Parts: sequence; C-alpha cells; structure tokens
Amino acid sequence: MTYETIQVENEEGVAVITMNRPEVLNAMNHVVNTELRDAVVEANADDDIGCIVITGTGNKAFSAGGDIHEQREDARNRTEEERDARQGEHSRWMYELSASPKPVIGMINGLAYGGGAVLASCLDIRVGCENTKFRFLAVAYGRINCTWTLTNQVGWPKAKELLFTARVVEAEEAFQIGLLNHLVPASELRAKTMEMATLIAKNHRGSVIGVKEILLKDMTANLEGMWQNEKDFTNVVKGFGVEDAFPEFIARKGRPA
Repeated sequence: MTYETIQVENEEGVAVITMNRPEVLNAMNHVVNTELRDAVVEANADDDIGCIVITGTGNKAFSAGGDIHEQREDARNRTEEERDARQGEHSRWMYELSASPKPVIGMINGLAYGGGAVLASCLDIRVGCENTKFRFLAVAYGRINCTWTLTNQVGWPKAKELLFTARVVEAEEAFQIGLLNHLVPASELRAKTMEMATLIAKNHRGSVIGVKEILLKDMTANLEGMWQNEKDFTNVVKGFGVEDAFPEFIARKGRPA
C-alpha cells in the first residue's frame, strides 16, 4: 500500500512504521492517524510479521503531537459535531493500537509531546535515547487523556504527577520511572529496538499474542481470574491465529485511507 505521511518497511519479521513529516516534527494530523491505523492493521493481518515498531523521521521528534495548523482549519471549517466525531475516531484508534494483537514497540527518537506522548503511552515497549522527551499536555489545553494508559506504564502516583503538571520528562527520568524500557545512545537506538523486535518476531506467534491478550485481560481480574485466563489460553495456543481472537480488528484491513 502507498502512504502519504508514513513509511513502512518489513525487516526480519518486523514491520517498521515511520511517521514522515519532519518539516513539522512529525505532527499527527488526520491523515497520519488514519495511515498509522491502516498500517498496523495490515501488519497484524500479515503472517510474516511478528512485531511492529513505530518511530518518527529524524532525530528531533518522535512526534510533536497534534497538527496545530489542521486544528485551526478544522475550527474554521468544521462544525463542533464534526470535530467531536473526528476526535472520537482518533481516540478509538489509540485504544485499538493498545489492543493490537501483535506487540508494538516505540522507537522514541526524539520528543514525544501531546498526541505524540499519548501515542507512545499506548505502546507495549518503548526504547529511547538522549534526544527523547515526553510531555503529557492535555490539561494545559482543557483536555483529558492517558488516564488509562500511563498508569499501566509508570504506576498511579507518577502518572498523576505527569498528567496534573504537564511538565517535561527528560530521557533519564523516563527510564528511571519505567516510561522507557531501555535508554541507549542515539547512534544505537535502531539497533537496540530491532534487536528486541526481531527476538519477539522469532518466537512462537500464538504464544506471544496469547501473552499479550492474557495480560490485557488480567488488568481487570483477581488472582484466580488471572490463573484461569492463562490456563484457558494455554489449552488453545497451538495453532492460534490473530484472526481467531481479534476478528473485528483484522476486519479493518482494506479500510479506505
């Protein structure tokens, strides 16, 4: 598939999806969101892909967040109902990304502010470098987000601090609080990310997908429920396919960009 705002490479069973708008620090407009969603759906439907990586072009920004120019245009040219509908679609996409059957790694090559931080918080694993910075900006603009993603990454007390203050989180702090799984020099960022992604891709596909599904289910289960989830899934993991557990997600394949 040909994309306007992203690039997709398949390497050793890994789909590397790169936001490619360096002139605006990879800001996320409606087209970026739509193309990211469609590329992730394609990767989940591809039997040759075992892991997904999302990153941004350049060494300045993973993504600076929402596209301010598009937001201004929308304010002038779209009704409030239309803007709310589009925002709801974007919000739903973040949930779908978090629930992606195959693991998604963020290669956080630079700042991740606003919508970029929201995107990063939805991913399973994040690898950063000295250029990495996060800023969860919703409260500065009268919005609310990341309440269901950030707590799972850094815990309730730290999530509250970052969401209440909207302050910058530098790379070293992000690593110390668990927002980054690994912190490496920028020159080693891709190698470290791909090392982890290819390790995942080479493992038993059904088991990897099963582990993620169980972990998501366990977020709302008690201890016995957690044990039962693992027991039930272990009984069916052999020959397990993405389509079997996530038919609605995979059905989005072919959705027009």
